[in-house]
Amino acid sequence: MLRRPRTSTAKAVNYNDMDSEMSFSVPASSDEDIEEWKPPEPKPKALTKTGRDQTAGEKKAPAKRTAKPKVPKETKPPKAPKVPKEPKPRVPRKPAAERKTQAAKVQKGSGARGLAGTKRKKSDEDDKLGEDKGEKQTDCPEVETAEESGPSIRMKEERVSFIVSEACQADKCAGEGSSLTGLKAKKEEVEEDFTFDEPCQKKQKTSGAGLGQPTALPSSLAQALRNELNMNWDLIEVLSVLTCVERWVCVNIITLLREENTVPFMVRYRKDMINHMDADAVRDVQLIYEELCSLAKKTKSVIQTLKKDGVLTDELEQDLRNCRSTDELDHVYSPYKKGSKLTKARRAKALGLEEAACALMEKPHTLDLRAWVKTGTEGLSSMEDVATGVEHILADMIAKDPETLTYVKTLCENSSVTIQSSVSKSALKEKEQDKSVQGQKKPGAQQNKNKDIDKFHLYFDFTSNIQRIQPHQTLAINRGESLKILTVKVNIPDRVKNDFTRWCINNRWRPKTFAREELNIIIKNAVEDSYKRLILPFLTRSYRNKLTSAAEKESIAMFVRNLRQRLLVCPIRGCVIMGVDPGFRHGCKLAVLSPTSQIIHTDVVYLHNSGQQREADKLRHLMIKYGCTRVVIGNGTACRETESFFADLISRRYFHPLDVSYCITSEAGASIYSVSPEAVKEMPDLDPNLRSAVSIGRRVQDPLAELVKIDPKHIGIGTYQHDVSAGALKAALDGVVQECVSFVGVDINICSETLMRHVAGLNAGRAKNIAEWREQNGPFINREQLKLVKGMGPKTFQQCAGFIRINPQTSARSSPHPGPAVPEKPAAKKAKGKTGVNIPTSFNPLDQTCIHPESYHVAQRFLSIVDGSADQIGSAALQQCVESKVRSSSVEELARTVDTTPETLKLIIDGLTQPPGFDIRQNFGQADFKRGIVSMSDLRVGAVLTGRVDNTALFGAFVDIGVGRAGLIHKSNITLDKLPVSQRRRSLALGPGERVEVRVLNVDAQRGRIGLDLIRVLQ
Repeated sequence: MLRRPRTSTAKAVNYNDMDSEMSFSVPASSDEDIEEWKPPEPKPKALTKTGRDQTAGEKKAPAKRTAKPKVPKETKPPKAPKVPKEPKPRVPRKPAAERKTQAAKVQKGSGARGLAGTKRKKSDEDDKLGEDKGEKQTDCPEVETAEESGPSIRMKEERVSFIVSEACQADKCAGEGSSLTGLKAKKEEVEEDFTFDEPCQKKQKTSGAGLGQPTALPSSLAQALRNELNMNWDLIEVLSVLTCVERWVCVNIITLLREENTVPFMVRYRKDMINHMDADAVRDVQLIYEELCSLAKKTKSVIQTLKKDGVLTDELEQDLRNCRSTDELDHVYSPYKKGSKLTKARRAKALGLEEAACALMEKPHTLDLRAWVKTGTEGLSSMEDVATGVEHILADMIAKDPETLTYVKTLCENSSVTIQSSVSKSALKEKEQDKSVQGQKKPGAQQNKNKDIDKFHLYFDFTSNIQRIQPHQTLAINRGESLKILTVKVNIPDRVKNDFTRWCINNRWRPKTFAREELNIIIKNAVEDSYKRLILPFLTRSYRNKLTSAAEKESIAMFVRNLRQRLLVCPIRGCVIMGVDPGFRHGCKLAVLSPTSQIIHTDVVYLHNSGQQREADKLRHLMIKYGCTRVVIGNGTACRETESFFADLISRRYFHPLDVSYCITSEAGASIYSVSPEAVKEMPDLDPNLRSAVSIGRRVQDPLAELVKIDPKHIGIGTYQHDVSAGALKAALDGVVQECVSFVGVDINICSETLMRHVAGLNAGRAKNIAEWREQNGPFINREQLKLVKGMGPKTFQQCAGFIRINPQTSARSSPHPGPAVPEKPAAKKAKGKTGVNIPTSFNPLDQTCIHPESYHVAQRFLSIVDGSADQIGSAALQQCVESKVRSSSVEELARTVDTTPETLKLIIDGLTQPPGFDIRQNFGQADFKRGIVSMSDLRVGAVLTGRVDNTALFGAFVDIGVGRAGLIHKSNITLDKLPVSQRRRSLALGPGERVEVRVLNVDAQRGRIGLDLIRVLQ
């Protein structure tokens, strides 16, 4: 009921009005240029937050309606939502709402005050915490693959969180087609405004029939968590409400996290426990769990501080323990903070007026304010002073009353609350000063300052409903405010104040007995004072914090999606590559790399000075000598000139008989890496400039192995990275790197130490120990030998073993020390407690698969059932045997036969049928190599081109169309009919590396901006 008006408000969005104000500005492809022009791009993103608010509203409405029947509380609730989930097409939407229902049922039992708290929590935080999860889920439909695809080729994609299965695609498409039949018409109005920024909720995976096995909540764990946090709310309940995940799944995730399991391990090998959630969804639950634990810790610290100061009362302690967000905690705690001046209410209480205030509410007929007057005492010297003191105490009580705060928030949700930004007086003054000295030469700093002011011109008179403002607009406004260019305020309609005052006087804060007129005036004044002085600033802070938090999470989600796709670009194998770091004065640095990324030759050529023919001859000599047919050029300084030089030589068949082609790749972070300790250790004898050329070449040969060496925030992905929490961004990006490295897998005998440290369960120290063991004892023969490495305990082995591969080609290399060193290793490790470790010395074919060692015995039983052997792994014969067996008996039946779960058996089938050396990245696009060049001056409006998405922002996608400048496809041009089925419910639908066909809408050569329209995504 509370959310209904919000839903209807959120759906009525006029995208055209917002988008029409956008000047189609397309930045340069460099990260710096993108950073410079972002703030002026406000209006377009009319989709993102609206969609999510609608989704949130949709989830909340059913929750309230079905909260009435408070039936069983333990095992049954997770089952209930599975019945209404009949309309399959509505999978992306319905489970989220159902899970809300679940949480509402549980919450209902906690009494009226608990319910009020839940409603408040839902409206305040569920939107901001849930929206970014839904966004991420879209990129990670691992769950549906696991349950629906069966033992087909789709299973061979290893069900990683970033692969879209065909089954999932079909479901999503069906969900679109029947969007008007799945739910009631009122909710479906939201669906009419289709937006890619409103993805299918990731929580859908926790409601699918036949997914996990809901079990009774372990009361011991629940009680232990409650005792540990010592708060007045149940951690499991609150976590379930905020994440829309069933209680039993939340319990399992918390249990796994407390047992130090990594997210990649949980997602691949504990699917049944987490109900097939993907990595992003699990990380979101982990993040909110950590936030709640942090809140409990902060609350405990605040209580101890107040107790030490002697101001803690039982009532205040309960108010603190009832807080479910840092905003609420700060609101309750702020009057008591050290350094803050004594509040008006505390001064009045110090004068002893609290008793009078309580009497005014409880028994006003007995209250005589004249009895409290004390002439000569400041604050009590007159009736007016006493009345004012009582008003201040009542105002403070009103502002801290949970029921009152819940009511005023409900009023706000039913009203049109807007955020408004305008140019600040100081910025206007600077602009006027600039105009007055127009004829004089301005210093550089002043010019830059004025340039910054102009960037925010779209926000000089900007107003947006807080439910519809887009994340990039929020971040731009925040940046302008921090630079003192903009002033920002939240506008709450006067109707809210009037309704709130009326409700307080007539209901919540109405005296229990008859009160005289002068006492009623005191109550009215107290209500108005509380609203204006205390509640309004609290609501403003709350809205701003909510918007900022949601925008930061959306921006980080964009970083995560972009980084994942950048890391998973398909490697270019089996050819010699020349990496070129272009430059003018210092020349172009070259690095010739072997098919295995070994450095064959490095050199410097000066292509842009006199003597170009001589340099061209040198290039031809190197290309022919080493058989190099691929050239990779960095996109930095002199890129276009270097590209033109190579294109000219190729067009003249200068490298004949070689068929040479080139590609442009991002060199973001290459210069930083070239002087890093890792680069010095890896290439100690090379000049840093030459190291950059090596890095550029390797980024195409094996993007994942090379890019993990660079701090993710330097790779040049996403937007507004300086406006979001550095810690949250680093944690999210590090998690994605670990996820990608783990799901791709590493050959432990040839991978670098840097790559190894990103495998789930490993760190820098353990990776170093593995590398040292490998140097001293030769290649690993099997996974069991990892147990001999220093620091590799049972838990570490469990976490990393499934992601480490032992390939027969690399394990058979002759070791530096002749003879097997394995049997002697335990003796050498006596002090480490590994003497009794019995390690086999033979190669195990299962070690080259994604099957975890803990399931080897199951894999052997399955092989015996299908009449196969481990030596046949990846062969067509074994694949045929497995497929025929699965056709004759279902996976579930076979799983019971071999005594395991269907999820584990599906993973085993994948591992046994995937060909040796299978790489999940083979389904992703490679770098585009070309032989000719097109310049920006050649572009014409209406021209149709193909290109590759270079980066995505919150307002659109940047596409490299080969003219040296990236064009922008604004998000309004990324529509449903232009996308394949697999991408129709993904946020923005496009990501780095995807090939697209586009039409040129406009070209601004002076500003270097190109506007594009999406025609279709190329498969």
